[in-house]
Amino acid sequence: MQLLTTPTPNCPNSFTFTVLGKPAPQGSKRHIGRGVMIESSKRCMPWRRNVRQTAEGLLPRNWYAMMDRAMAMTVAFVFPRPKSDFKPNGELRPDAPKHCKKIVGDTSKLVRSTEDALEGLVYKNDAQLVIINAHRRYATSNEQPCAIITITALDE
Repeated sequence: MQLLTTPTPNCPNSFTFTVLGKPAPQGSKRHIGRGVMIESSKRCMPWRRNVRQTAEGLLPRNWYAMMDRAMAMTVAFVFPRPKSDFKPNGELRPDAPKHCKKIVGDTSKLVRSTEDALEGLVYKNDAQLVIINAHRRYATSNEQPCAIITITALDE
């Protein structure tokens, strides 16, 4: 886990943190009877717990004073490259795709699991997120799977 938040330059109402681990989408719900619905992805709940615990330990001082504001979220979901993208000697194949377009969870479902994890902690309700900028990419050689999240409380 990242130990410090990174303030966004020239914006005291913003902070960035990194959640280590493979991001998990919030998929469809499954009905198991008697009106009970459960998440179909087994990875979703551990991912949400990880996001929440990381954010909780890194909230800037006095953040709670801004929890009623409109918010913006920027998130980069970083995934490991598939083994098939590499040559036997470990070098990246020249024909390996530049963009993370293989099925690893579509971006909107990745956002959904992440924004829900932060509800009640970083903002009161995810409806306060009026700007969301999200993308998926492959990890570089010195990165591990993670999500790099910036939350900004917008001026009222």
